[in-house]
Amino acid sequence: MAVNVSARQFREADFADKLLAILGATGANPKRLTLELTESLLVHDVDDLIEKVSRLKARGVGFALDDFGTGYSSLSYLKRLPLDQVKIDQSFVRDVLDDSTDAAIARGIVALAHSLELEVIAEGVDSEAQRDFLASAGCDAYQGYFFSQALPVDDFEAFALRG
Repeated sequence: MAVNVSARQFREADFADKLLAILGATGANPKRLTLELTESLLVHDVDDLIEKVSRLKARGVGFALDDFGTGYSSLSYLKRLPLDQVKIDQSFVRDVLDDSTDAAIARGIVALAHSLELEVIAEGVDSEAQRDFLASAGCDAYQGYFFSQALPVDDFEAFALRG
């Protein structure tokens, strides 16, 4: 399960302790949890960010850098943060079939991420043609309306059970 974490939440001094306590109390497997961090976290106290990410990662929690390429992207952050995934922002995916610059950026993000042994998820995939282009570029996973619109919990459970 992937969960978006706001910069404000993650900056709380006891964020890692609280999360580990919740995982312990519920018995949830931390290896099945991915926290999605936005690039805005990279602006303040990167050392604290790296310490928290490393501590949680050591317990099995995964990490994805959300909306990659739209904010404070820096290759030094990709090098220093123990990430598992990057998510190509939908602003690049939206016109990937019509805009050669967006297509080049998407292919470049995939190549860069794979060279760093990171998985790549494309956000905002709304058509089969977009998915096919991204698959040909080597993208590992996709999310967007092509697969399903946002669903209430009960509808999601039914959708997930249909496989």
